[in-house]
Amino acid sequence: MLKVGLTGGIAAGKSVVGEMFAALGAHVIQADEISHQLMQPGEAVYREVVAHFGAEILNPDGTVNRARLAELAFSSKPSRVQELNQIVHPAVIRREEDWMEEVRQHDPHGVAMVEAALILEAGMARSLDRLVVVTCRPEQRIERWARRLKVDEETARREVTRRMAAQLPDEEKIKAADYVVDNSGSLDETSRQVKEIYSKLLV
Repeated sequence: MLKVGLTGGIAAGKSVVGEMFAALGAHVIQADEISHQLMQPGEAVYREVVAHFGAEILNPDGTVNRARLAELAFSSKPSRVQELNQIVHPAVIRREEDWMEEVRQHDPHGVAMVEAALILEAGMARSLDRLVVVTCRPEQRIERWARRLKVDEETARREVTRRMAAQLPDEEKIKAADYVVDNSGSLDETSRQVKEIYSKLLV
């Protein structure tokens, strides 16, 4: 079984590319989704995050308000992003490794792909066989973020800039990549690149 990482900067289009790989037959899991599950009340990560960041990050029903947590982590001086990542990342990586082992048992010749923004930053790339990096033009990130969150472009620009500061620049990600998907053009163009890469992963 081939273990593949799928990463890229904020709003580069990782999820769209992940869906394309899944449609071709890859097993794909999203680190965001795992993180969301681990933040549910009763989970050890939930308890630790609340202990570190306080009850102000909670909704009235006791669930984590992820937007408020992100605001607190990114806006604090100094930034508390690293503190948050040190709580969440090890648990996410353990869950990803368990999932990949399950995939290996069911489909020993398959492709298990982990979609995550911080594969390189979290040191996870070492345990993967291949790394795919998704890129797009800087202005596109801002437009996509504005559309996704239904905010104006200036708000999107501030948020994208702030979050990008917590990630390795695209140039560094590209240097570490085995394959790069340029998601600046049409979906058809992106799909063509994905199909080409997937055929190489199967060899």
